[in-house]
Amino acid sequence: MSIRFIHTADVHLGKTYRGAAGELERYEDFFRCLADIVADALREKVDFVLIAGDLFHTGQILPRTFARTIEVLAPLKEAGIACIAVEGNHDWIHRRDRLSWMEALSQMGYLKLLRPERTEEGGYSFLPFNQTEGTGGHLEIAGWNIYGIGYIGAQAGSHVSRICEAVTTERNLLLFHVGIWQYSPVEIGNMKPEEAAPLAETFTYLALGHGHKPYIIKTETGTPYGFNPGSPECVNFGEQHYPKGYYLVTLEPNAPISHEFRSTRPRPMHSLAVDLDGAPSLETALERFRTQVTGLLATSGDQRRPLLDLKITGKVGFHPFELSREQVWLELESLAAPLHVEIRNLLSLVTGSGSEATAHKSLEEIEREVLGDLIASASDYQARKTELVDMAIALRRMVCSGSADEDELLALLEKPEESPQKM
Repeated sequence: MSIRFIHTADVHLGKTYRGAAGELERYEDFFRCLADIVADALREKVDFVLIAGDLFHTGQILPRTFARTIEVLAPLKEAGIACIAVEGNHDWIHRRDRLSWMEALSQMGYLKLLRPERTEEGGYSFLPFNQTEGTGGHLEIAGWNIYGIGYIGAQAGSHVSRICEAVTTERNLLLFHVGIWQYSPVEIGNMKPEEAAPLAETFTYLALGHGHKPYIIKTETGTPYGFNPGSPECVNFGEQHYPKGYYLVTLEPNAPISHEFRSTRPRPMHSLAVDLDGAPSLETALERFRTQVTGLLATSGDQRRPLLDLKITGKVGFHPFELSREQVWLELESLAAPLHVEIRNLLSLVTGSGSEATAHKSLEEIEREVLGDLIASASDYQARKTELVDMAIALRRMVCSGSADEDELLALLEKPEESPQKM
């Protein structure tokens, strides 16, 4: 009755920076990461691999992404190791009259996609997995029952009782693409810890996904039961501060969960803040820029080309537009040869001297002011001016960075009017 498995989530195959010089190399990062996990599964001879949603970065993937996914998952199929998955919010195909890529992989036998049925009364029905059709909500391996639910949105907590009522077996695992408030860094698609608590009575192991930061949730008595490994590769800037990896788990009846977090090697990612305040000329500013960037990157021992998020601030004695994006890129290329850079130039111009010196508005300040005036002119949206200005600026940054895709932009536009926490 003992089983060993690998639990990963939020792999985001297909993610890249479109149009960037390092587009193809970044695209391959996510496949290399999954290939390493697959290789570990083969070495450890696990019983199965769990993918708790967001295998893909978008539901509308390129054919080459589908082909590369098959190539990476093929060793598991050849070894007879089941790869069991649910759909995350990124995997979901919006038009349900079409076959999704996840469904295609399941029908071809490269993974087992678990998706429950809904009853007329609004409950859940976990039909046995049909290998021929590649569909079902539940399967059994070595005496353990594995159930799966993909992303069901912001009201996931209200579904817990119905999920538990639909399960009548023992020795159960639940694969669920949902986050837990206070642990998950994402803003939507979470439930409260108290809402998740009843799952511990029905499921020995709760395999979570959705948030890219790893965490473990426990019962009131301190027993771990819910695990989120986070994303094995850095997907967005800011994630470089999170541990990156996946879980190797052993389950035995009536024994504590044995879990080991195994680290991956994500591409180096850095958020740099360069302060050029008081620089009287472009030449002085460039000298300070080189010194600060060199110092900020000095602690990184990884020789791979990094991903950089650069913010430049300060009140300077030359026009901020003199420090162009092209010039910043050339400087960074000589210092770090980055694979991709996102640049925010927040410099402002200081004129005059002494107490009479005044700082002109930065480009972003001007943008915010103009957008705010336009939004405030429509009485229906005056109360949400700040929120809508923030959204417009965020959309512009995502599109200009080359990292945005249709699902991410749609998710930003579909944010609820009120949310208990910020991203």
